[in-house]
Amino acid sequence: MSNLQLGASASSLHERVREELIRRVKAGVYGPGDPIPSTALLSEEFGVSAITVKRALRDLQAAGTLTAVPGKGTFVKEQRRFLRELDVWMSSMDNARRLGFMPTLELLSITREKITDPSMGVFNPPDSAMLCVRKTIFADGVPIMYDAAYLSSDVSDDIVEEFGERFVTDALERHAIIIKNTRLVIDAAPATGKAEEIFGIPNGYPMLRRLYMITTSNPGVTVFGLVVSPFDRLACSINLPGEAQNLNSLLKNNAAVT
Repeated sequence: MSNLQLGASASSLHERVREELIRRVKAGVYGPGDPIPSTALLSEEFGVSAITVKRALRDLQAAGTLTAVPGKGTFVKEQRRFLRELDVWMSSMDNARRLGFMPTLELLSITREKITDPSMGVFNPPDSAMLCVRKTIFADGVPIMYDAAYLSSDVSDDIVEEFGERFVTDALERHAIIIKNTRLVIDAAPATGKAEEIFGIPNGYPMLRRLYMITTSNPGVTVFGLVVSPFDRLACSINLPGEAQNLNSLLKNNAAVT
């Protein structure tokens, strides 16, 4: 494409590049998760400088249309984002429906293995092999979470059979194993391994990561787990009681759980 006027001002040129890229995204030329051509290729195609192209790309990143992954390139950002309340993000189906989307589960595997992820060390998990339930959670057909949950390998077979169609916590509660406490650690991490395949994203893509430890009414059943989601597909909200609204209270509460 060479119909961008070289005689136009630099501002006009970068705005024209920006608008053309927006048009292509809206037309589906570049779909969600697709890479945008390199700065060099766009510069050659549009007949403008690399600085002009970079300026247009920065505008689109700031607007939330594109996202840049260091060392990987620039990608079209998934525009739909699902919101879940922090205290119910792992369960249940009814809570998810109440929040406006229809969840479905895909069981990936049930194995017996040790927790080897060093990030889980914050919970001091046992060294012995545990039952590991891996699954993908979809919202209206869009994969939004990859969950690896570890629990006692002594859980009865009738509970294990339900893991394919229910959240682990829902299956436990159906068998009178009630959730008593949930501890969460939330951070960011680049996408690696299975996440790339499940979400169709490049290695290094920014991910929201939640580590959890759930204690139950059965002293022998504690659930440890790790959930990852692309930052542009899932967000969490939390409601604070009135006494926790001031900054000092909030910082104190955060320190107590980390």
